[in-house]
Amino acid sequence: MNVAATVATAPRPAAASPDSFFSLHDIHAYYGESYIVQGVTLEVRKGEILALLGRNGAGKTSTLRAIARLADPVLTSGQIWLEGRPVHEMKAFQASQAGIQLVPEDRRIIPGMTVEENLILAQVAPNRGWEIAQIYEHFPRLAERRMQEGVTLSGGEQQMLAVARALAREVKLLLLDEPYEGLAPVIVKEIEQIVHDIKQRGITTIIVEQNAVAALRLADRAVILDSGELVFTGSARELLDNAELRNEYLAI
Repeated sequence: MNVAATVATAPRPAAASPDSFFSLHDIHAYYGESYIVQGVTLEVRKGEILALLGRNGAGKTSTLRAIARLADPVLTSGQIWLEGRPVHEMKAFQASQAGIQLVPEDRRIIPGMTVEENLILAQVAPNRGWEIAQIYEHFPRLAERRMQEGVTLSGGEQQMLAVARALAREVKLLLLDEPYEGLAPVIVKEIEQIVHDIKQRGITTIIVEQNAVAALRLADRAVILDSGELVFTGSARELLDNAELRNEYLAI
């Protein structure tokens, strides 16, 4: 099978629309002089899990950061819509208030604060999400460690706390950046179950993950970025079944 032909004939997203649940339309973003995101257009359906994949440096994290409206990279053109609201016109705090929550790769647990204090601080925001008791119901390990300083948790527990903190705010679109990084397989399974449970509550998730097979097991659909451009979009199963395409763009 010819990889180029496979990519050329793969389903492409229709022009993104502000009428869809969430969409990117021809977004371009830079880090300084570096052209990182090069005209990405896609739509995400309400309640689905989308795996955003690609090699290191492909522009995956930059795309998440552009969606969350963080200062870097700089979004120079294009549109981002969430339920008809122009996210591309928002600042980061406004995007968060609109329901876009990013869980960064470094987790950013606040030093000197317990697990519960990290969660309570997240609920100080104007738009509160899950109650603390509800979070502990879904994250029993955090309940057991509620009085422990967050930064002293294991890597997997810190990842759970980072996700739980996002859920403590109103969340319509959850952005997960490398949630499995450095975690043992048994903890990866626990995080997968948490994301699956979140999906059952109607929350939409975009996951960036180097462990592409694990991400594809969880996702409904997948897209591949290569040098900042979208080169594939299709079902997760389609990508799992296409070894040549995975080898070409994901080295797996």
